[in-house]
Amino acid sequence: MAFLLFTVVAAGTPGPSNIMLTAAGAQAGVLRGLPCLFGVTAGMGLMMVLVLSGLGSLVLAHPVARNTLKWGGAAFLLWLSWRIATSSSRIDSPPERTRVGFLGAAAFQWVNPKSWLVSASAAGTFLNPQAGSPILQAASLGILFFLGACPSCFLWLAFGASLQRVLRSDRSLRMFNIVMGALLALSVSLIVR
Repeated sequence: MAFLLFTVVAAGTPGPSNIMLTAAGAQAGVLRGLPCLFGVTAGMGLMMVLVLSGLGSLVLAHPVARNTLKWGGAAFLLWLSWRIATSSSRIDSPPERTRVGFLGAAAFQWVNPKSWLVSASAAGTFLNPQAGSPILQAASLGILFFLGACPSCFLWLAFGASLQRVLRSDRSLRMFNIVMGALLALSVSLIVR
C-alpha cells in the first residue's frame, strides 16, 4: 500500500511527463493521447525495474554514462519543448504531427530527471534485503508502478483534453503550446545544475 501511495503521488505531481501529457491531451484528445499515456507509464515502469535491479548504480558509477544521460537528456527536453511550442495550432491537425507516441514517451523517461529521482527514491525506500531476490522485487515494483501511475497520469491527459473547449481559436491553442513548451524547457534546469 505504501508503494502504491508513493506511485500515485510521484506520477500525479507536476513534471516533464505530465506537461507532455497535458499538451498531448489538448492537441489530440484523450483517445489519440492514450499511446503517449501508456508510453509514459510503461517507460517509467521499465525504468523502475532496471534502476532497482542495479542499472542506476552502474550509471552513477561511470561519469561518462552519467554525463551522456545528463546532456543528452537536456538536449532532448529542449528539442521536445521546441516541438510542442511550435506544433500546429489546429486541434484537428494530423495526430502524428501534434503528439508524442508510445515509443517517444517511453524513451523520454530515460532523460526525465523526475523519473530518475522517483526510481532512486523507490530503490532506497522500498527495496528490502529480507524480501527475497532484488530482481523479483524490482519487477514487482515496476508492475505496481505502471498500474498506479496510469490513473494519475490519465488525469493530466484528461485535463489537457478538457482544455480543447477553451482552446477553440488558433491563437489560444498557439499560446497554450508556447506555455507548455516553455514549462518543459524550464525543467532542463533540473538536469544541468
